[in-house]
Amino acid sequence: MSAPERLPCDLAELRTLFLFEHLEDWQLAWLCDHGHVEHVEPGWLAREGEPATCFYVMIEGAVALFRTVGGDDVEISRTTQPGVYTGAWSAYLGDRAPEGYGGSTRVLAPSRFFVLDTADFATLMHDWFPMAVHLLEGLFFGQRNQQAAIGERERLQALGQLSAGLTHELNNPASAAVRATATLRERVAAMRHKLALIAEGPYDRATIAALMRLQDEALERRAKTLERDPLGPMEAADREDRVTDWLDEHGLTDAWDVAPVLVQSGLDEEWLAGITDRVDAEVLGGALHWLSYTLETEELMVEIEDATTRVSTLVDAAKQYSQLDRAPFVRTDVHQLIDATLVMLQKKLVGLEVVKDYDRSIAPVPMYAAEMNQVWTNLIVNAVQAMQGSGTLTITTRRVEDWCEVEVADTGPGIPEDVRGRIFEPFFTTKPVGEGTGLGLDISWRIVVRKHHGDLRVESRPGETRFIVRIPYDPAA
Repeated sequence: MSAPERLPCDLAELRTLFLFEHLEDWQLAWLCDHGHVEHVEPGWLAREGEPATCFYVMIEGAVALFRTVGGDDVEISRTTQPGVYTGAWSAYLGDRAPEGYGGSTRVLAPSRFFVLDTADFATLMHDWFPMAVHLLEGLFFGQRNQQAAIGERERLQALGQLSAGLTHELNNPASAAVRATATLRERVAAMRHKLALIAEGPYDRATIAALMRLQDEALERRAKTLERDPLGPMEAADREDRVTDWLDEHGLTDAWDVAPVLVQSGLDEEWLAGITDRVDAEVLGGALHWLSYTLETEELMVEIEDATTRVSTLVDAAKQYSQLDRAPFVRTDVHQLIDATLVMLQKKLVGLEVVKDYDRSIAPVPMYAAEMNQVWTNLIVNAVQAMQGSGTLTITTRRVEDWCEVEVADTGPGIPEDVRGRIFEPFFTTKPVGEGTGLGLDISWRIVVRKHHGDLRVESRPGETRFIVRIPYDPAA
């Protein structure tokens, strides 16, 4: 854009602008004395983030206002209305407010502006409208403090919900491990007792050796059985009945208790019949009980291993989610973050189908990992609430040019078109009173767009809503 042309300042013309129409003559004269009129050709008048040096009031022409989103200039509005203003309009707040332009202004046609330096505009506001300045300061800082306080409250509330969910999920495997350990202690005690009976009873060296081989074979058969599809309830019940009958026929008084353990380990009547050829009849009952204890002990150890592995997985997910052991800004595998978030939120996902359409080939992305986990949490929780207990949550990752793109989609009712443009505004919510503060998406937008120089947008129609997050691989570009 060429250098602006300075023009004479006309008091009568200034009075025609709605911003100045109620000023007195001496005030208009002060404006003309301290400011000036510029003729500006089409091009950028002010750029977002640059030092705010001037306050502009359009006398005639056309302008468009823009905000920077993900490195792109997104048009917010355009107008030909005389008197509209832009530039350093918050200069009266002094150094307590951002010192750069809050948005970009582009001149669309040859235009004329009344221009006032930032310092003069601040002086004007404080000298002419002191009460208005106090009110505006209260509104600006009050809203900012309120937003910060409610945002912190929302984060604490989300953390509390996650902690409660994590505690619940940890309690299940921990309780299972405690129960299995108590039962295992009983079984080991019974095996010690049975071992004492073997030592004192009619078990010769050959019988004990045969019993050890049977034990190994039973464990091997159990392992192979677990690799196959599990028995259905009806088939398992039929086999238990047949094995119970076989055990009854061979003199076991507690066949009903032993049969389920043998069947779940893949031992049927045919296999059991082979035992009678390898041990004497008088020790058959003891041999069968020994095998039952062995198999049940193995099952209990597997349960304890599964439970402790589950606890370890949850702790690892919590560690990934909190990112306590990582630098604030580091290249991170986005899939690890999303998976950790899903684990933390799994209690909320009950009844939903979760589809992970990941492109595992994409490279790690530079990001503030803990804060991006807050973004995934907000987007996933919103999707879950929209589906109200049933539907499909689909999370997709892909690389698009120099961006890592993450899409969170749900099959809920969609976002009405008349409110879609406001969902990223602070305090705006479509949820009932008490169920939302309207800051979740605002916080997410600020983390993605302002802190990561990325992009966050939404596409919605009935039955499909997609939030699309883009993070640049080169945040400095």
